[in-house]
Amino acid sequence: MGVASLEAKYPSLAYLAPFCAFIAFLALERVLPIGVEWLYPLRVLVVTAILLAFSRSVLDFRVKNWPEGIGLGIAVFVIWIGPDVLWPGYRNHWLFTNSITGEVKSSVPGDVQTSFLFVAFRVVGCTLLVPIIEELFWRGWLTRWIIDADDFRRVPLGTYTALSFWMGSLLFASEHGPFWEVGLLAGIAYNWWMLRTRSLADCMLAHAVTNGCLSAYVLATGKWQYWL
Repeated sequence: MGVASLEAKYPSLAYLAPFCAFIAFLALERVLPIGVEWLYPLRVLVVTAILLAFSRSVLDFRVKNWPEGIGLGIAVFVIWIGPDVLWPGYRNHWLFTNSITGEVKSSVPGDVQTSFLFVAFRVVGCTLLVPIIEELFWRGWLTRWIIDADDFRRVPLGTYTALSFWMGSLLFASEHGPFWEVGLLAGIAYNWWMLRTRSLADCMLAHAVTNGCLSAYVLATGKWQYWL
């Protein structure tokens, strides 16, 4: 069965395949006999290939609101780092560091932090790839699937229901471990932006700006814990 046939039979595949592949690599990191310096570039390459193979039909990069999207992305970045800048040690509180959310630590070993190959792929992955696959999954698929699980395609992008909006935001928060509270605010912001723009491209732009600013902040300050 070809890719086109799979997409026709399983319409969710275009939205799920890249995201699920990216998450699967997180589990594989524990068993594959190669270090993160090589595993992360491999993850970026494989997920990009899956994205190009399965998701081209649903990708649209025509941004409608450049200034506002960039502004929102910067605002979410400020929200993300704000608590830790204003209150050092804030994230050590049990609400954020516990057996459920995990602890604040980077997935980047010290000996890899000076690797140009790794850093380059990490910046590209965080800034360009992750916003695409996450927006496809969270706001392109999940919030619409919550509204109509039988055929999410009948639900226009940006359709609001309280359940889809808030469940989507909460699940997005849960993905971010000890940063769950800023993850929740980010999820709310991106969901709101989808309601305003009804455009995956606009959400991808805002998300990319946030992640790009965060990557620059990590490299400028050495606070690698923001790269989970």
